[in-house]
Amino acid sequence: MSKIEVTHVGSLPRTQKVVDYIFARENGDDYEVAAFDAAMTEAVNDTVRKQVDAGVSIVSDGETSKISYATYVKDRYTGFSGDSPRNAPADLKLYPSFLKRIAESGGTPKYARPMCTGEVRSKGQGELEKDIANLKAAMAANGVERGFMNAASPGVISLFLQNDFYSSREAYLEALAEVMKAEYETIVGAGLDLQLDCPDLALSRHMLFTDLSDEEFLKIAASHIEALNHALQNIDPANVRIHICWGNYEGPHVCDISMDKVFSTLMSARARYVLFETSNPRHAHEWSVFRDRKSEIPEDKILVPGVVDTTTNFVEHPEAVAQRLDRFVDIVGSDRVIAGSDCGFGTFAGFGAVDPEIAYAKLGALAEGAAIAGERA
Repeated sequence: MSKIEVTHVGSLPRTQKVVDYIFARENGDDYEVAAFDAAMTEAVNDTVRKQVDAGVSIVSDGETSKISYATYVKDRYTGFSGDSPRNAPADLKLYPSFLKRIAESGGTPKYARPMCTGEVRSKGQGELEKDIANLKAAMAANGVERGFMNAASPGVISLFLQNDFYSSREAYLEALAEVMKAEYETIVGAGLDLQLDCPDLALSRHMLFTDLSDEEFLKIAASHIEALNHALQNIDPANVRIHICWGNYEGPHVCDISMDKVFSTLMSARARYVLFETSNPRHAHEWSVFRDRKSEIPEDKILVPGVVDTTTNFVEHPEAVAQRLDRFVDIVGSDRVIAGSDCGFGTFAGFGAVDPEIAYAKLGALAEGAAIAGERA
């Protein structure tokens, strides 16, 4: 019998009060900064409490104050303005009637995605320090010892906030790596684990680089990891988590690049914890990639498979969760497996396919399943 820790990808549902404040800031409306800050502090404490109640042992702030996991950088760094063109994922374009249906039903979030139109420079760590203070206070109040905070990777920023200033994609990535370095180091320096969100390593294949071959795309992905590793050079990998996904949306996903192809790139990141999707029906079979390529998994890596889905309101049975975890325990041992979710539950403020109460019910099932798997290990 062993204990399997429980975590998730990071974002969680925000209250309407929080969403209203975030969009007041987003839209340039008048709001009281002190009231905004107080609302975030209150909401983070509530979010941590709900995680603890659900059985989550490694918690986050739910990305409460952020408009989204990637575009929040436009508020904390200079060089971004205007808006960028939208490009639907290739799989949705193959099924235009479905794409039309989700667009008309409000199934796609509305938020600004400015271009990079000038030099990217930090506006200071003030907003980040508020987020850190809120999370650490909530952890102390709720008796939690371990927490993590999300940050955008250079690659995912380049995916959503595209370059219209630097001479090349490589130059843009280099600039992003340099400015994000301080954010990463501040998070770890505060005693939190750092999570890098990297859907650019998979999602961008069928969203931005559809004209490339898989081999050509893998070269792009490798350059993203190179930039990320540069930004992490002063941080112990033991404090770093990396999350890869193919897009947190319900859809056919028939254009997704396989885990087998991105596996080596993913394993080359300077991060001990590797978070990835295994509940997504298009990738549920890919646990076997980890089995078949076990010798290529560095011995210091800890696997955090997503064993609950974040795009439907089904609440997984704890036994199903346990069986999914069993597969990875059999590969690397229970001490190198943590139970996680496929993606975030609140990737964009005010938008989420899963009802907030059901999101926490899923986390509860996640914790129950982890306990069952731990008993069997």
